[in-house]
Amino acid sequence: MRAGLTKLNSSLGMTATEVAVMLAHAGRSSAHVVVLGNEKGGSGKSTTAMHVAVALMNMGQRVATIDLDSRQKSFTHYIEHRRAWAARAQLDLRLPAHFCIARGTTIRLDENESIEFNGLVEAVASVERSHDFIVVDTPGTDAYLMRLAHSMADTLITPLNDSFVDFDVLGRIDPTTFEVTGESHYAEMVRDARRQRRTVDSGNMDWIVVRNRLSMMGSRNKRLVGEGLTQLGARLGFRSADGLAERLVYREFFPRGLTAIDSIDEETLGARPTLAHVTAREEVMALIATLKLPLDERGQRRAAARAEWFSAARQPLELHDIIES
Repeated sequence: MRAGLTKLNSSLGMTATEVAVMLAHAGRSSAHVVVLGNEKGGSGKSTTAMHVAVALMNMGQRVATIDLDSRQKSFTHYIEHRRAWAARAQLDLRLPAHFCIARGTTIRLDENESIEFNGLVEAVASVERSHDFIVVDTPGTDAYLMRLAHSMADTLITPLNDSFVDFDVLGRIDPTTFEVTGESHYAEMVRDARRQRRTVDSGNMDWIVVRNRLSMMGSRNKRLVGEGLTQLGARLGFRSADGLAERLVYREFFPRGLTAIDSIDEETLGARPTLAHVTAREEVMALIATLKLPLDERGQRRAAARAEWFSAARQPLELHDIIES
């Protein structure tokens, strides 16, 4: 991760000089970088990022997190809420090493980019050798750091609400046949990021488009969006996966910094658990399995911890511990 960023930096048009190098050559001892990206807001990037980070920590992985959206700070606030709730309820909630990259506030664009770039370099340099994963949440706008994060991703997760409004950031659809007719702006940006990554270190990016806010009922829209993603995935080289359904519990988790894969009990939740909590946990665990993150490379100790956690997490709750949602 320490060589080749000058080349990547140049390909992105950055003008700052003598900046540190970072995530190009991902050696065996370097962290695996998971980037959450989509140019459309409201797709569930921060919620998905938090669930991925907590799932990895629960499986014995050493996780650092980076928030590149220093204006909205949804990911940062989520982690702050988690820390505060753990202290208030006296809970042992796992927390990542977290960084929020400050925005440049000068009147010059190149100076701002340099400030933000160096902030990201410092954050990555401090954890790349001591942690197994770095989970990066990006803003829903096309900006320098957002493009850089995509270029350094080992795994790119693009959450997408299950509608053609969100599909539009990836591809164009014929209004009569619903056949895919072309790629859109975000898909083109990811293609460029992949090319830049290959130029720097010949690395490959695993791209997964995650369908969030899925209806729990079958519909024509659900089927057509799925077919469109299958067509587009064949053209662009991404996999698609079912993500987080439209459930109230995900919105309720945020103020306390909780996730569906934390302990489902009244002490942790601050309320009686419901069947919706159990179902949410199952769908998150299914998503984590679908992502196929490189967990098995991390050693027998963490593999054993992962197996133990999966086994415990899959144990059904007693019916008397659950009230209907």
